[in-house]
Parts: sequence; structure tokens; C-alpha cells
Amino acid sequence: MKRRLFLKAASASAVGTAISTHYWDTIQAALARDADKSIPYRLYKDSTKLSIVGFGGIVVVGQPQADANREVARAIDRGVNYFDVAPTYGNGEAEEKLGIALKPYRKSAFLACKTQKRDAAGARTELENSLRVLNTDHFDLYQLHAMSKMEDVDVVLGPGGALETFLKARKEGKVRYIGFSAHNEDVALRLLDEFPFDSVLFPINYVCFAQGNFGPRLLKKVKEKNVACLALKSLAYTRWADKEKRRANHPKCWYQPISDLEKASLALRFTLSENITAAIPPGDEKIYRIAETLAAQFTPLSPAERKSLLASSTNLAPIFRNG
Repeated sequence: MKRRLFLKAASASAVGTAISTHYWDTIQAALARDADKSIPYRLYKDSTKLSIVGFGGIVVVGQPQADANREVARAIDRGVNYFDVAPTYGNGEAEEKLGIALKPYRKSAFLACKTQKRDAAGARTELENSLRVLNTDHFDLYQLHAMSKMEDVDVVLGPGGALETFLKARKEGKVRYIGFSAHNEDVALRLLDEFPFDSVLFPINYVCFAQGNFGPRLLKKVKEKNVACLALKSLAYTRWADKEKRRANHPKCWYQPISDLEKASLALRFTLSENITAAIPPGDEKIYRIAETLAAQFTPLSPAERKSLLASSTNLAPIFRNG
């Protein structure tokens, strides 16, 4: 991303001027020194390391295959090795296009997929289909997708539940690690208490933290259980007030994303400064590229920056909250 765009964003910011000016001086200098700096990695499990920003399959939805191929190749060149997808993304389009685009790089990529099926038979069918469509013989991470109800926990962990398929698939070499995604903190906490998952994919967002008290308990639990945390919604701002504006500007985002570069920097740095391995940015191509560029320049938030950022969210409605 060109230096002049960062300069433009710095002058337009409305978040923490003194703090952000100092940080923006740092990021400008880094860009001038090394515009092609690679994205850092963090330990996931065992000796496996992931790029601190992952590539969400929604990015390729709606793109011609040639564009999807270029998008994936560019991410690989930048150092991204973590790719996340699900059958529901674009009604299968994301899997189809990512499977083709990622094929030349599959051996070096960490590929995560999901299933919303709660029973063993349904999960097996979806697993095998996803493997076929994505042109792979295994997933590095397979996840229970969108766990939101306590009843679902009972089903997946019970006799004939989806977890049976996950465990068998791991023995068969079709799955390396087992995880889940959730947007309900109570459900996530229960799952972590009842099974030794390798990771959880969960919203870690500064507005949700400050205005919804959403996320702190989850981060405490994963540290206690030594479970890797993968973050969603780091660049979420608030809910859309104008659906027409959403359709015109960010049709892939059900929430309003942060598109201002300086605000995005602070928000992503907040998430990456917590106890997480990697963050999956929104599926909007432009927002994803912002996150990718900022991740390459990552520095942790200072206590003063964190305090200022959380205070700036006072009048925002979080996309998730507890209670």
C-alpha cells in the first residue's frame, strides 16, 4: 500500500490524535524502509506457526477465478500461511475458488475449514465434500462452525454427535487439529470446559470489549486451558444503520467495518496485543488488504493507547455483548 495513503489517513483520523500521530510516524518510516516486509508469525500448537493475519475465504466470493488466484498468490508472497473457509461462505463458492487458487501452495499453507452439521453423519458428509472441493487430503484445522446454542453443545459432544466424526477423522489423518468457532461467550466457555480443543475462533474486538464486556472471559479461559485463540471481527466498528450504504460499500460485511486506515491500525493492534495467535479480517477485499499491510508493521498497543482506544468507543453499539 502506498505511503501517500497512510499520510492521507493520518490527517483524516478521529481517534487518539496524539497517540496515532506517533504510531503513524513509525509505520511511515517502516514502509519507506521496507515496503515488502513480511507478516510476522506466532506459535499455534506444537511447532506450527501461523501468520498473525489469516486469509478468510469470503475474500474470493464474487471474484472471477483469475482474480481469486492472484489474491491468494499475493497473500502467499506477503507471508500469509493461514487460510480459513467454510461450506456456507458464498454457498460453496469460497471453497471452490479457494481450492483452485490455493492448490499450488497447499503444502506450505495451514488450511482451516468448518462444519455447521451437529451430528456425526452430517459432519462426515460435509467433511468429505469439503476435502474434495478444496483439492486436499486433509485439513490442518477442522472446526465446529458458529456454535451459538447450549443445545448444540449437548448434541455435538453427545453420542452420535459431530465430535465423533472429528476424532475419527483425526485418527485417519484427515484432520490435524480440532477447534470451534463461536459468537456466544457462554457457549464457548462451556465447550472449552468439556473438551480439550486445540483452538477457538472468536470475536476479539475493542468495541465489544469496552461496551459489551464481550471477550475478556474467553481470553482468560484459553490461557487457563492452554488453548490457541484465533480472532474474528477485529476490524468491526458497529452495526449498519443504513443497509443501502452497506450494499454499496461493503456488501460482504453484515457489520460496519473500519475502513479508515488509522482507526483500523489501532483496532487491529488491540486484537493482536491480546493473547491470540492470529486474526481473520473481514471478507471485504479492500479491508483485508488494509489488515494485511498493517499486520506487517505490527507493534503492541501501549497501556496509554489501549486506554484511549477503549474510551473512544463510548458512543458505539457493539456487534456482540454479554447480558
